[in-house]
Amino acid sequence: MEPGVTAIVVTYESAHALPECLAAIGLAGIPAIVVDNASEDVSPEIARLAGATLLRNACNEGYGRANNRGVEAADSEFVLIVNPDVILELGSVAALVRTARRHPDAGIVAPKIVEPDGRVFFQPRSLLSPYLKNPRGELAIPEGEACVPFVSGACFLIRRALFLGVGGFDPAIFLFYEDDDLCRKVADNGFSIIYCPAASVRHGRGKSSAPAPGRVFRSRWHQAWSRAYVSRKYGLPDPAPLMAAINGIKAAGARAIRRTDLYERYGGSAAGAFAWMRGRTALEQEGLRGVSAKEAKR
Repeated sequence: MEPGVTAIVVTYESAHALPECLAAIGLAGIPAIVVDNASEDVSPEIARLAGATLLRNACNEGYGRANNRGVEAADSEFVLIVNPDVILELGSVAALVRTARRHPDAGIVAPKIVEPDGRVFFQPRSLLSPYLKNPRGELAIPEGEACVPFVSGACFLIRRALFLGVGGFDPAIFLFYEDDDLCRKVADNGFSIIYCPAASVRHGRGKSSAPAPGRVFRSRWHQAWSRAYVSRKYGLPDPAPLMAAINGIKAAGARAIRRTDLYERYGGSAAGAFAWMRGRTALEQEGLRGVSAKEAKR
């Protein structure tokens, strides 16, 4: 058992992946808080049967906002953010905690993430990284512990007090780039982001929610909108006009050749970029209350 850690798992139609995820968390000896974003499948029942604390949102609040609720409900020193399609390897939680305690300036500690095909996910740069510049994105996966500019929101360890102290995940973001934003806030507050390959997890890569009609369009909408949002937030050039133009042309081409899959992808990206340019927020798109369009563009 690893004392002082609570796993936070956000679910949305995640019944297909959740049992294995929660079983691994149980084997690690840490409690889990499952925040369910109004799933219509049996995700809540699976969470209850696994002994997790279940918090249910009345509607889909998005990834970051739901995680914020889970972290607020925890009372441990550390929280471990875990996607429902992530499976912890034995000993990984203990390795993350050891690393966090060994480095006083450790803000976020993240494990090695292994994809279904056996490759290691490692992003060598971030749009928002204020240090450790790597403009060409040259991939060199560290063999040992290393400071990095960004870690995936799929799985990482952070002190609860630090997470809450920097404002958690930005509540204006429904999906995408909330992990980049959190890494930037942690770095701006003088803490390090550490990659810890001694800890390893398996990741389903996009399998957190079951496939559904329109989900690709919705996902790409938020990806485009969130990129524009965080770019404006940190004073970077606005990518929305170019994204809207390029993806609009690609969407028109996909529609002409009747490729519905490509139309969803490119059309979603174009629509998200256009929505940003018109002043529409991600929360308005999802029917949620939050910051105004004017505030989101500050």
